[in-house]
Amino acid sequence: MTLLVLLAILLLIIAGHQLLRVIELSRGLKKSSEWRITDTDNNMMGKAMLGFMVLFFAFFIWQVVRWNDRGLPGSASEHGLKIDTLWDWNMYLITFVFFVTNFFLFWFAYKYRGNSKSRAEFFPHDNRLELAWTIVPAIVLAFVIIFGLKYWNEIMSEANEPNRVVVELYAKQFDWTARYAGKDGKLGTSDFRQITGTNAVGMDTTDLTGNDDVLVRNEFHIPVGREIEFFMRSRDVIHSAYMPHFRAQMNCVPGMITSFKFKPIKTTAQMRKDAYVIQLMAGINKQREKEGKEPVEFDYLLLCNKICGASHYNMQMNIIVDTEADYNAWLAKQKAFKTVDDNKKVASN
Repeated sequence: MTLLVLLAILLLIIAGHQLLRVIELSRGLKKSSEWRITDTDNNMMGKAMLGFMVLFFAFFIWQVVRWNDRGLPGSASEHGLKIDTLWDWNMYLITFVFFVTNFFLFWFAYKYRGNSKSRAEFFPHDNRLELAWTIVPAIVLAFVIIFGLKYWNEIMSEANEPNRVVVELYAKQFDWTARYAGKDGKLGTSDFRQITGTNAVGMDTTDLTGNDDVLVRNEFHIPVGREIEFFMRSRDVIHSAYMPHFRAQMNCVPGMITSFKFKPIKTTAQMRKDAYVIQLMAGINKQREKEGKEPVEFDYLLLCNKICGASHYNMQMNIIVDTEADYNAWLAKQKAFKTVDDNKKVASN
């Protein structure tokens, strides 16, 4: 077998050598120099550029149509509507510039293709052109930046609604814990030295403010139509609290407390009835069925958007947006930190 392989390789080398000799001999039969580009060649390449432009634009449009139903549904937060508006207008602008610049790129390649009867003009500088492609983009970017800064200042302003819900998101490899402020509306202080198996977020047990705080795992609930003020902490590495459906993200940094706020505008039940979400979940469940997995319902998610370790992909928590009545009923069933702590002490005794 080895001998046959070596013979095959040798024959390929000989065949390649002979082919090159044939090419060399054929060059001598041509009446013109091989490197000389003719008008026919230039015309053919110019038309090919126009053909490629059509195919290029058609492929772009197909991509947009093909994958347009794979994006996130409409924003479920008040400020997210502004972010979506900025995103849409930026995409319209970018798409317009994409078509215009690429059209002229291909059109000029065709129009100014090589021609033996014409000669290129040396054109080193033009002040009008310099001003045009400096001032026009500057004006467009100014509008984008102005509206972006305006929305940024509104989104990142301090929470000020008196009936807001205060929630702490505590991150660690590789899960989340949500802590709600009690009736006093204030979170108790924390102390990393008090982190134990029964005090996973390091609540300072000497601070009475935290006695009525509520800790939950697996999922947390928030009411629709009320401002939610989040405070973020991390035990170990940098995590990132990412809530894509609410267009919200903030890093959780060890040794720091970061914050973010938003107001939900759609309950989980309302989103599950949304036509686009129904279509989206149908596609997801179709794929899950092929993989032998159970179908799932839509849920808002809290994800980690930093690559924080081996199980980063699994670091998520469901968010349930309730009506005011459902949220109050759920919250009434949760036990305060002091109650849980006292029960554990009694059990241990």
